[in-house]
Amino acid sequence: MLARQTTTLLRQIGTLPTSGARAAEIFRLDGQTFLAVPQLAYDLPGAPAHMNGGDSDTDLLIFRWDENTFAEHSRLPVPGGEDAEFFTIDGVHYLATACARKGKGPYDPNIASTIFRWDGTVWSSFQVIPGFFAKQFRHFSIGSRHFLALALGVSVEGAVATNPRNSCILEWTGTGFELLQTLEGPWGYNWCHFTVDDQHFLGYADHVEPSRILRWDGKRFEPFQTLDGSTGRAFLAMHVAGEFQLAFATIAGDTTVLKWNGNAFELFQTLSGPGGREFATVTRDGRHYLVQINFIEGSPKAPKTDLVSFIHVWDGSQWQKVFEFETFGATDAAFFSDAGKTYLVVANGLTPEVKFRQDSAVFEFLG
Repeated sequence: MLARQTTTLLRQIGTLPTSGARAAEIFRLDGQTFLAVPQLAYDLPGAPAHMNGGDSDTDLLIFRWDENTFAEHSRLPVPGGEDAEFFTIDGVHYLATACARKGKGPYDPNIASTIFRWDGTVWSSFQVIPGFFAKQFRHFSIGSRHFLALALGVSVEGAVATNPRNSCILEWTGTGFELLQTLEGPWGYNWCHFTVDDQHFLGYADHVEPSRILRWDGKRFEPFQTLDGSTGRAFLAMHVAGEFQLAFATIAGDTTVLKWNGNAFELFQTLSGPGGREFATVTRDGRHYLVQINFIEGSPKAPKTDLVSFIHVWDGSQWQKVFEFETFGATDAAFFSDAGKTYLVVANGLTPEVKFRQDSAVFEFLG
């Protein structure tokens, strides 16, 4: 239920010409703010609309924030783009990009994903990681050790893996990333690293099997807790009012918030039903806001893409849904701040007619 919507929390200030946008990665480089948007596909003229169709020989777009607007800065070859993850190791900047597939149909999901390195002027290829329908990279560190978690896999008719198909965790060696650990999971989507009570955990979302939480034992991540249901999409870790909470989205089930009870993660609150895809959070003037991005309802053959996504606010005891806004096959959102103002970027991936050429949106956050 929507609490009384007495104020507007978002004011749209711009659009981005994206096609099948799958992520919104904000990063700072040389004192400037940038936005990376991987694109899954372009529309094929004359081809019937399908959310898994299109031309996947796409570029990742990099925009630069300049005088209250984003302008295109550069492009990188990232076919079937699903994700971009910016991180820094020993003062060197990297951008890991996840590629799901290549081609115009039939598609090949056996495709390497590229980690780019910033040389001070341009991004250049640093390392390629072979994979099968890559969905997400997630960088995190434990002490002085750096890791990249890579979500892989798909289970659809006709897709045969010749590259590694299981999600995995890579570790930085000083010169590149090497395999540390492979997970069991047929269709990986998302990762979230977090620390609770001095313990390191890794949330892993899977579409086919139950999503789960892993715990670091000093050498590798071991199973800690299995969550109910399937169609997992995303996690978001939050510290709210002195407690640790974990938001969890599933596309065909409920979007929920779990709470750490000292021994395990237990259900705390259900935010909504089907459609959940991603989250973003911000705290302003002591108030905690949680953005819930909704992707589609229905099946991939007949999806409803024009949905409303939500903003929840913490009222001291639970999350209250206080604002709704239109999104179109939305896949991600990210906050950033500049000159005393806060902004929200929303990656939209599909038109109501299930075409890929759908603008993403830039909002000023008024909370």
